[in-house]
Amino acid sequence: MGEPVVAFTLFTEYDIMLFRSGKHYKLYEKLGSRTAQVDGVDGVYFAVWAPNANYVSVIGDFNDWNSSSHPLKVRWDQSGIWEGFIPHLTNGTTYKYHIGTAAGEKLEKADPFAIRTEVPPRTASIVDTTWYTWKDSDWMTRRERHNALDSPMSVYEMHLGSWMRDPNDPERFLNYREIAAQLVPYIREMGFTHVEFMPVMEHPYYPSWGYQITAYFACTSRYGSPQDFMHLIEALHQADIGVILDWVPSHFPGDAHGLFRFDGTHLFEHADPKKGYHPDWKSHIFNYGRNEIRAFLISNALFWLDRYHIDGLRVDAVASMLYLDYSRNAGEWDTNEHGGNENLEAVSFLKEFNEAVYSHFPDVQTIAEESTSWAGVSKPTFQGGLGFGMKWMMGWMHDTLSYFKEDPINRKYAHDKMTFATVYGFHENFMLPFSHDEVVYGKQSMLYKMPGDDWQRVANLRSLYLYMFTFIGTKLLFMGAEFGQTAEWNVDQSLDWHLLDYAPHQGVKKLVSALNAVYKSEPALYEKAFSPEGFEWVEMNDRDQGVFAYLRKGHDRENDLLIVLNLTPVVRSQFRVGVPCEGVWQPIFNTDDTTFYGSGIRLTKSLAEPIPWMHRSHSIALDLPPLAGVIYKQKNLKSRKVKGK
Repeated sequence: MGEPVVAFTLFTEYDIMLFRSGKHYKLYEKLGSRTAQVDGVDGVYFAVWAPNANYVSVIGDFNDWNSSSHPLKVRWDQSGIWEGFIPHLTNGTTYKYHIGTAAGEKLEKADPFAIRTEVPPRTASIVDTTWYTWKDSDWMTRRERHNALDSPMSVYEMHLGSWMRDPNDPERFLNYREIAAQLVPYIREMGFTHVEFMPVMEHPYYPSWGYQITAYFACTSRYGSPQDFMHLIEALHQADIGVILDWVPSHFPGDAHGLFRFDGTHLFEHADPKKGYHPDWKSHIFNYGRNEIRAFLISNALFWLDRYHIDGLRVDAVASMLYLDYSRNAGEWDTNEHGGNENLEAVSFLKEFNEAVYSHFPDVQTIAEESTSWAGVSKPTFQGGLGFGMKWMMGWMHDTLSYFKEDPINRKYAHDKMTFATVYGFHENFMLPFSHDEVVYGKQSMLYKMPGDDWQRVANLRSLYLYMFTFIGTKLLFMGAEFGQTAEWNVDQSLDWHLLDYAPHQGVKKLVSALNAVYKSEPALYEKAFSPEGFEWVEMNDRDQGVFAYLRKGHDRENDLLIVLNLTPVVRSQFRVGVPCEGVWQPIFNTDDTTFYGSGIRLTKSLAEPIPWMHRSHSIALDLPPLAGVIYKQKNLKSRKVKGK
């Protein structure tokens, strides 16, 4: 049965003061379980917050899950923390907390601060460490440049368990180290600057994709240990690839071993179901007005940045946090103290979260998945904003896909959907997302959203990707879309890698790799990604011919680019486009190139003529391939001779 619990603490009075005021942002150094030594005896220290419990003990494989053999003691300071040291336990010990509630219930709960868990469907916590000898110092000292808002950011979003499975056993997950061996060379080949992992925190229900979390401080054991996951991150960093994690502070599931009614009361979740229950996801919403919960969540965010060297957090479902009436009918929500529908406690929490992240880790990014017109999501809190670094541009995504789904003969009626984004496109620091949400639940794959025959589908997809990579903002593409996955994403199986045996899919893959290369090599595409000074429409009204033209601009005018899209299946011969200055305009990219499975219409350089066109003093005549996008760059620039340019 082991020895009895020994009185021991890691908490100072200052720790308790910070915790109760909601300002302790490193609770992972205090709460949870960790090996320690007391009076020369090795063992494990346990600490858990359960302020309304009548009794708390540690149960596990070391005491045959006996709820009476190892009780913890509640602290005297009204913090609600139960703690104690159990001699002779080690890393690898499996345990839970037995909690006796005021109502007489007997609960068995996993540790909210556990850094490792059993492999689901088993639910116990495991004593472990995040000790790791990191070898990514080169990246860590330089990542500020990689994560800067005026640097290129091209994100590959992926789900670890369904990106690739064991080819000899499709039912077997690759572990973190096996994924590293396959993923790192693939991302380098494709040219993405960052990968974004859908939630890796432990979740019991695999089809939730990781968005129903029960262990916020534990990477899922399905793919290995904490150190295995650190190896994956380190390998990416050593290849100059950043790592972003999905983070879910918006809701959590009601599993019996999880956070819900943790000590027999609504401890983590808001007690009022109008604020504490999410009708869409049948899950529970954190009580953002409770100091200890704010400290728990912010500590969790900093934990991943600190212990796992994560380079950014993409915050899920921000809109659901901001509005009291989100997904609720009349009578299912109450106004705030000012009579509005804003969740003031959640707004305050998000601001504090961003302030804490950027004060501790100024070289990372936070990114909001926020789908409404809330003002200032990516503006600093001192300017009244929420403080995120970037925001997903959901409106652009929906409008763009709506346009591209149309048969080209009907696209003239949807023309404005391609131009509307620039009306609001510089109100936030936007990231353009073609994410997992767009390729599930009957929405079809990116390739099969496109109209036309097989060749036209691929041509449309190539044009769509060029448009994304050359438009404003940063970029995100979900796994499989980079080679034209035909089926919708299925979390229970690998991507269809066999499609790369076929030329059309090879062409799409080569195109995305080439677009990443041009995106990173052309400053005009990223230096002013969030500024109206970096974008200028040249032709935005030619709805009958389905042609769009725009300029991208950087700090140096010699790097300006002209992008022209012909989104109809006919060649536009000698199509005249206005340019800002004289000189030679050289084609540097063509989605219709045979390398990308295009028709191979050749582009030639064009000398700007002093023919006024589109409100510009000079113009060039171009042959535009069908369903294609082209990029031209000016040579022999003589812009100083052109008035006002």
